[in-house]
Amino acid sequence: MQSWEIRPWRVYDRPYPEGYRVLVERLWPRGLRKADLALDYWAKDLAPSTALRLWFHHEPARWTEFRDRYLKELQQQPEAVSALISQAQGAPLLLLYATRDSEHNGALVLADYLRNWPAP
Repeated sequence: MQSWEIRPWRVYDRPYPEGYRVLVERLWPRGLRKADLALDYWAKDLAPSTALRLWFHHEPARWTEFRDRYLKELQQQPEAVSALISQAQGAPLLLLYATRDSEHNGALVLADYLRNWPAP
């Protein structure tokens, strides 16, 4: 398990805490320029698939199944997960997401997945 801090953070909430900033969305957030985020990395490959995102449509009633399906997708991406962890180099990891729903989003699932990832 990883011991460093991993925080999901909404891209529209300012100021950003210190840390390695990773956008975990497949689509660029509306109304923001790339310079606005000062990203360290855009992890499109670790975001929920387009099909899963469209199916979920941020419906809280689908949350449990979304979480299960997304975890299965993440299990198919061990190289991308390892690369992200390696790039962060132990710095606090800030997982940036765009949705208004702070209780039902992919960044929360990814954060839990990373916290439980085996340490190198």
